[in-house]
Formats: sequence, C-alpha cells, structure tokens
Amino acid sequence: MRIGITGHRELDAELERKVRQLLADSLAAEDAGGLTVVSCIADRPDAWIAELALDRGARLEVVIPAQRYRDGLPEWHHPVYDRLLRDASEQHHTGRVESDEAAHMAGSELLVGQVDRLIAVWDGLPARGFGGTADVVAHARRLGVPVEVLWPAEARR
Repeated sequence: MRIGITGHRELDAELERKVRQLLADSLAAEDAGGLTVVSCIADRPDAWIAELALDRGARLEVVIPAQRYRDGLPEWHHPVYDRLLRDASEQHHTGRVESDEAAHMAGSELLVGQVDRLIAVWDGLPARGFGGTADVVAHARRLGVPVEVLWPAEARR
C-alpha cells in the first residue's frame, strides 16, 4: 500500500494534537511491512505522517517540488526536513527550481500519481492559493485516487 499526504500547515497546538491522532489512527490498520508513505515532508501533517511511518517500520519516499523547496520552509523545520530526507528510501524530483505555487502543485501531482490512497488533512474549504490542499484533493479525485479526509469535528483553521 502506497499512501500520500496533503494538508493544511496552519494548525494551532490543539488542532495539531487532534490531527496527529487522526493520522496515527489512519496508519494503524496498515501493515507496516508493506506500507510506503509518500510525502513532500513540509512542516506539520507532511512531516508528522512521515515520522509515524518510519517509527512503525514503513518506507518513506519524498517528493521534492523544487530545488529551492527547503528554503521556503520555516527555518525551525529544517532539521526535521533534513532528517526525514536522509531517512527516505527514495526521492522524486519535479525538475523545477523555484519553490512557488506551480512547483508545489507539480510536486503534489507527482505524489498523487504514485499512491494508492491520499490522506488529506483538509477543512473542506477552497484552497487559499494555487496548489493548496483543495486543489490536490480535486486532482486526486479526477484521477480516481481514493481520498481519506481527516479533519477534527468542528475544528477551524
């Protein structure tokens, strides 16, 4: 089973706790020996599920949307990003240089094309910019990739 991740990054501490639990519950039913998580390993849900997968003994593959992708992530996340990138069994590159919305969508499209199921940490609202979670969910659905939406009841970003 190959599972991809997309999700909102602007989550407060309470929402983080709930989302982490939802992610753990979602992966709990999967056989870790046959599981590969595909992630762009951005801060928050992308990294959380990658860490969960590795902790369970699953494989991690990383999609890198652009050569300068890491530079656009929060500085506090760089050590986590670097560790996860080192622990990944494979890397996939879009070939783009600048880390912009188009590169992020290209990375998400590459990710969706490699998975059996997409987990979306999504509040159900439209994307705030091109390549946002709603756009990735729509792309997956167009391709017929099953989408599991995880969002705590009554939570708001």
